[in-house]
Amino acid sequence: MDELTAPEGFLLRPWLPADASAVLRAFAPADMDRQSDRPLADRADALAWIADRTRERGARTGYTWAVVGEEGDPLGSVAVDAVNLIHDTGWISYWTTEAARGRGVAPAGVRAVARWAFGELGLYRLELGHRTDNTASCRVAVRSGFAPEGIERGRLRYGDVRYDVERHARLADDDVNFD
Repeated sequence: MDELTAPEGFLLRPWLPADASAVLRAFAPADMDRQSDRPLADRADALAWIADRTRERGARTGYTWAVVGEEGDPLGSVAVDAVNLIHDTGWISYWTTEAARGRGVAPAGVRAVARWAFGELGLYRLELGHRTDNTASCRVAVRSGFAPEGIERGRLRYGDVRYDVERHARLADDDVNFD
């Protein structure tokens, strides 16, 4: 359960304390500050972020993987959290480093985690959402077999601005084609 492989050649593994510098680099761009529930300004913050991911895994409420390339450096992150074993549901989230964008890292990671969540966890429904102005995230969702389900108006607030979110979902018995 600790490692997953994607057919595209990426390894998914838990985040490690040794990844603290990679976490800091990943969260440095301004557009990444919304991907964490707290600021990530220094090594202690990065280690706390990694410790939270480890704690969630231990509690069986969330599972976050670093998506690693051939060089061994994290290229992104994919998670299934908000795991609800009563309803067999989970929430998928993902991000990639600036250098990894456009290389298929996120869709490969999302597909690998979805296979794992449907198989290993026995989940039936996986959901995700993205701002309607984030077309790259929408492409990841669709390329990963997640069907659009609707718009949640004013769902997110960053500063004084509210954003609509498009919700996508994938079911364990969906017939998806990744060609």
